[in-house]
Amino acid sequence: MIPYGRQTIEEDDIEEVVKVLKSDFLTTGPKVAEFERAVAEYVGAKYAVAISNDTAALHAACHAAGIGPGDEVITTPITFAASANCVLYCGGTPVFADIDPQTYNIDPEDIRRKITDKTKAIIPVHLAGQPCDMDAIHAIAKEHHLIVIEDAAHALGSEYKGRRIGSMSDMTTFSFHPVKPITTGEGGMIVTDSEELYRKLVLFRSHGITRDPDLMTRNEGPWFYQQLDLGYNYRMTDIQCALGCSQMRKLDRFLARRREITKRYDEAFADCANIMTPYQLPETNSGWHLYIIQVKNHDRKTVFEQLRENGIAVNVHYIPVYYHPYYQEHGYREVHCPVAEEVYSHIISLPVYPGLTDEQQDTVIETVKRLTK
Repeated sequence: MIPYGRQTIEEDDIEEVVKVLKSDFLTTGPKVAEFERAVAEYVGAKYAVAISNDTAALHAACHAAGIGPGDEVITTPITFAASANCVLYCGGTPVFADIDPQTYNIDPEDIRRKITDKTKAIIPVHLAGQPCDMDAIHAIAKEHHLIVIEDAAHALGSEYKGRRIGSMSDMTTFSFHPVKPITTGEGGMIVTDSEELYRKLVLFRSHGITRDPDLMTRNEGPWFYQQLDLGYNYRMTDIQCALGCSQMRKLDRFLARRREITKRYDEAFADCANIMTPYQLPETNSGWHLYIIQVKNHDRKTVFEQLRENGIAVNVHYIPVYYHPYYQEHGYREVHCPVAEEVYSHIISLPVYPGLTDEQQDTVIETVKRLTK
């Protein structure tokens, strides 16, 4: 079976993890800071906070932004549920704006239409690694004094108008799940240029506890610590961060291969009337975490099942968040984003990962063409 995504783990990755396993620190040690520096320097941010996964990163970012009961946060419905759940964790209300029919990313014009006096933040999601229209989103945020938290789970290494994703907004979060651009098994990162937000994020990921004398209300000795906030245990281990440091050294190679695979798909499907291929905004460079096609004039479910029967483990990204029973039961029955719903009914994600061989990709291409002609 050819998976839609897969990690690339090499011998030097394993060696770096083994070194940590033999060291004094398995967690809260030097590899965490090393990994944070590597990501911050790569994306062009001042600060980075390693965290247990991207869901925790989004939760921490919403908390640091001060989102709470009565606040609304606008995001996209075509995403994993965590992009909206993080708002609920803080007591806020997710509001879904429709998507652009070409990029499948959040539509800035619909963001503008959904703003109310309760709106506090925007969470754009760079679906498949394709950057959102950040100039338009930042203009709206500036006009309405809104916080921007980019969900870049798919977009480590993606670029928007010459800048890497992670260098532009109040906060940006990344994922290191095995199918993402690099992996730490599970894991996430938040980057920011704000020292104030950075301090809040560091506190939140570790129970809200500090040993910093400058932050404590009193200091009884070198053993002393204080809980300043209600935080969580969202720490990342040195074991994971050692793998992350090793993977970061390969990120550009991984991205280059993803882009090669995407180019081959684009060329192969260029003359296929029943396949709509992804669109990339001008002046952007996607990391192509996913390659999402739309199947036209065919039943998507039938094509999906036939592809799996032919040994290709395709997937669908994503079910509109408000379709999920939890959301339906909590006030979202009447929510409709027509473009998102139409796109969802046709999309299939094809295999894209650095270890995908040309021969495997040829099999995917030939099978897709045969089943959609």
